Amino acid sequence: MNLKFYKKQQGLTLISIVFILILIGFFTLLILKISPIYMNHGKVVNAIEALKNTDGVEDMSKSEILSILGKRFNMNYVDYVTPSDFKIVKQPGYVKIDLEYERVEPIMGNLSVLVEFHEGFEKGSDE
Repeated sequence: MNLKFYKKQQGLTLISIVFILILIGFFTLLILKISPIYMNHGKVVNAIEALKNTDGVEDMSKSEILSILGKRFNMNYVDYVTPSDFKIVKQPGYVKIDLEYERVEPIMGNLSVLVEFHEGFEKGSDE
């Protein structure tokens, strides 16, 4: 027998290819489920930054601040954030705004992903 015709088998088996395709599909599904959450959070951050840069925000009442944020959220189609997620500490000439919220997105079956966010700012002098 001539041994040069016998080569080692090279390449992937069918099981390996299926496993790789399942992994690619899972991570694609994960990205498709999570990316809208982060896009939404980007809009939230933009609204908070715009509020932070608003002149006289430290002299506004809590209801005025929530009204401005609500208008910005409506204009930018922000989801999953409610006024109860905000903690506003207000004193004359000082304001501290904290936002904490989380989003649970079902992936498939009983598998879900939890994303937590925390944003906020302080403006004015705390005396």
